[in-house]
Amino acid sequence: MNRSDLVHTWLPDLRAAVAGLYPDQVDDVVDRLVERSSRAADERADELVQRDHRRLIDQAWYQSNQRVGYMAYLDRFAGDLRGVADRIPYLTELGVDTVHFLSVLEPRDGENDGGYAIRDYLSPDPRLGTPADLRDMIHGLHANGIDLCLDFVMNHTSDDHEWAVAARNGSAYHRGLYRMYPDRTEPDRWEQGLPEVFPDMAPGNFTWDDTLQQWVWTTFREFQWDLDYSNPDVLVEVAGIALELANLGVDILRLDAVAFTWKRLGTNCQNQPEAHLIAQALRATVAMAAPATILLAEAIVAPTDLVGYLGRHDLERRECELAYHNQLMVQGWSMIATRRADLALRSLSQLPDHPGRTTWFTYVRCHDDIGWAIDDDDALAVGVTGSGHRAFLAEFFRGDFPTSFALGTPFGVNEAAGDERTSGMAATLAGVTSALRDGDAAALSHAIDRVILLYSIAFGWGGIPIIYMGDELCQADDPSWRTDPERRHDTRWAHRPAFDDDLAALRNDPSTCTGQIWARIRDLVEIRRSAGVFDDVDTVSRPFDAGNVHVFGWRRDNPRWGTMIGLANVGETAVTVTNRPVELTHDLLAPNDPDPWLLRPLQVRWLADPGPLATSPS
Repeated sequence: MNRSDLVHTWLPDLRAAVAGLYPDQVDDVVDRLVERSSRAADERADELVQRDHRRLIDQAWYQSNQRVGYMAYLDRFAGDLRGVADRIPYLTELGVDTVHFLSVLEPRDGENDGGYAIRDYLSPDPRLGTPADLRDMIHGLHANGIDLCLDFVMNHTSDDHEWAVAARNGSAYHRGLYRMYPDRTEPDRWEQGLPEVFPDMAPGNFTWDDTLQQWVWTTFREFQWDLDYSNPDVLVEVAGIALELANLGVDILRLDAVAFTWKRLGTNCQNQPEAHLIAQALRATVAMAAPATILLAEAIVAPTDLVGYLGRHDLERRECELAYHNQLMVQGWSMIATRRADLALRSLSQLPDHPGRTTWFTYVRCHDDIGWAIDDDDALAVGVTGSGHRAFLAEFFRGDFPTSFALGTPFGVNEAAGDERTSGMAATLAGVTSALRDGDAAALSHAIDRVILLYSIAFGWGGIPIIYMGDELCQADDPSWRTDPERRHDTRWAHRPAFDDDLAALRNDPSTCTGQIWARIRDLVEIRRSAGVFDDVDTVSRPFDAGNVHVFGWRRDNPRWGTMIGLANVGETAVTVTNRPVELTHDLLAPNDPDPWLLRPLQVRWLADPGPLATSPS
């Protein structure tokens, strides 16, 4: 497909999005975006053009069962950009073909929200290396069959980004890229509907700037200035940056905080319809020049809002190809705390199917806190209250509930709103850390099983499963954050440890918890890759009632590879599943087990036909 064909293919999407955003300026804004795209296409390197061609032939490349992701802060994982080359053999040994490196681009000095206050979108953090080092790292990853996902912080810039500096210096154009107010009249009106994202660190949503003599909209932190997408110049500028990142060779652009991009008075300024149009416009603009680059929605939102970022609306739209399955993650932790699957069944059953050209990032942990996104109606449907269950989960995973095995740390506590989120590595939250502390071998075995149960659900659901750095090594929280003046205000640094080479050296030692978890995650990787039923083309996963409140069941019907049944026993006793949607007799995870419908406590099964494609149609 040549350049003109790509423009022709994506122009209707672009025009529709721009018409919804800026109805009085459609032609002008579309022309500007197409021009930016055309310029980027002309500047695209030959090897990336060849990458485009391959992916236009295999447009479902990101839906393959071969995909396995890994998420890490680059400096915590490899030290710097050059150090990544030394870690590539480790990644390939683990089976990773997609890495999501965090905090790579240049942030502001001092506090920077873990690297999410960006000063320069097109240069790496100087502490990590040079622009040439970044290009070399991307080339090295690609040469080893590994794709790169980078954060694209699109809701805000740092307060020392060149646009913010120009705004402070009097540029009317650059002031227009942000939302600024001369007094509290307008901010106070907006605040009536706005929640506080970091109430303990950054109360309120506006910050006074002495130089500007203005109140600046700052949803997240006082040094992160929200962009004003009601000004089309913002969309054009942001699209231009996205195109340049694609031309560096970034395969997946993670649209950070995309749900916050559009502001509407009288609302919470999240998940507005225009936020979806912004994603649609970016999708079309990037695809015209760099079809090898796709978009990941970082939309940690209510379950009913989630699939909209994949384009599921009354009429399907082309927005992001990928989104985090936040609800699957939250429900996994809820299940191991309650030993019940009824809330997960109810919640995940409410989600509409994602469009056929899209899929999920499925994960157990990430660099952020866990927000207990329990829907009130879902909670009531299983006999509890949403507020009560959210409070229980916060108490359980901080280790204060009587039956808790977790040693998590609270984050973002908002007593007025009754909200408390949770920090902690998977090993810490699943009970490994407490079992090792107590020298309890039985508790340690159960804790390891919990970690594997959660990863088995993430790997077995479909999409691109993501391993969070250190989980594969049974790595615990980093205690040093408490005494570090630059990190002690943010408990999320508890689960952002440096890569532990000493633990990595134990990965092939089955007598250690590290060796046991490493081996079992490697098994998940290989078994998933061997089973075509995990291809996501025209396939979705749906939960079903397994007939026992302690068993979480899900089903996949792949049009080429047949049916897969997933079963996870989150209870404390063995269970025989009698509610069987189909009579499958082969467990991919335990192929020699004679009774695949019998589950031990904390056991997961993937039931599917083990054979290859049929040799003859029936």
